[in-house]
Amino acid sequence: MDYRDIVFLSVAENLSFSKAAEELFISQPAVTKHIKELESKLNTALFERKGNKIYLTKAGKLTYRHLMTIKQHYGELEFELGRLNDAFKGTLRIGASSTISQYLIPKVIAAFHKRYPKIQLYLFNGNSFEMEKKLMDNEIDLALVENASSQANIKYIDFLEDEIVGVTASNSVYAKRRWLSVAEFREIPIVLREQGSGTLEVIQKSLLKQDIQVDKLNIIIHLGSTEAIKNFLYDFDGLALVSEKSIEKELRWKDVVKINIKNIHLNRKFRMAIRQGHEVAAAKLFMDFLSQYNF
Repeated sequence: MDYRDIVFLSVAENLSFSKAAEELFISQPAVTKHIKELESKLNTALFERKGNKIYLTKAGKLTYRHLMTIKQHYGELEFELGRLNDAFKGTLRIGASSTISQYLIPKVIAAFHKRYPKIQLYLFNGNSFEMEKKLMDNEIDLALVENASSQANIKYIDFLEDEIVGVTASNSVYAKRRWLSVAEFREIPIVLREQGSGTLEVIQKSLLKQDIQVDKLNIIIHLGSTEAIKNFLYDFDGLALVSEKSIEKELRWKDVVKINIKNIHLNRKFRMAIRQGHEVAAAKLFMDFLSQYNF
C-alpha cells in the first residue's frame, strides 16, 4: 500500500491528525501533507471539520472501506507467501465476548502464538452484540460470541459447550440451599449481565421457553461484566446467573456455591463468527486451531 493510504487509515480510525501522528511516529504537519496529497490524487475531500472535530465525508467513508479491503488483501498475500516457506505471516484481529475473552481465549491465543509466532494477533473484547457489529464493520476478522441469536450475513460455527448456572456467595443466607423451585426462583434477588450480553440473551430465550419472563424476576441490578457480578456477590444475599466456565476458580476455592433451579437448564454453545463470503486466511487457521484445542 502507498504510505499516504496508511496515513489516511490512521486518521480515519482515530478521527484525529494528532493521534495519527503519534501512532505513526511522524509529525502532524507530515500527516496533513499526506492527506492533502491523497485528496489531490483522488480529487475529493476526505474529511470535513465541525468545530474542533473532524469527520469522514461520504467520499472518505467510501475510500476507507476500499482501502481496508486492500489492506486485508495485502495481509492475505503476506500470509500466503509465508505459507510457501512454512513460515506463516500476517495479521489477525479477533473480537471476543466478555466471558470468552476473560476465561477461555487467552490460553488459546498463547498456544496459537507459540505455534505461529509470525502472525500478529490483536484481541478486542466487549459483549456479543458489540463484537458482531465490529465484525460487520470490518474492524475485526473473527468474532467469538456467546449469544443465541444469529445475524444475516454472519456464519456461525460452534466450538465449545457451556452452561449458565445459579451461584451465591458462600456467606449468603442462601448458601446452604442446593435447589430452588421455580416459584422461589421468581422471588429471590438476582443480579444479571447487561443488555447486549450474550449471557443475558441466552438466559432470556431459555427462560421464555419455560414461560418465565426475565423482566418479571426480582432483578436487583444489571452489571457490565462477570467479574463485576462476582465481586458484587460477596455482599449480596441473592443469586447470580453466570457461565460455569467463569466461576471454576471460585467454586474450587469455595467462595461461591451453586444453586440449581428445578427443571431449568441454561445450556448454550460458544461460537466462532465470520462474515459470509469473507474468510481471512489467518482467521481460518485460527478457527481450525480453536476447533481442535483441548480445553
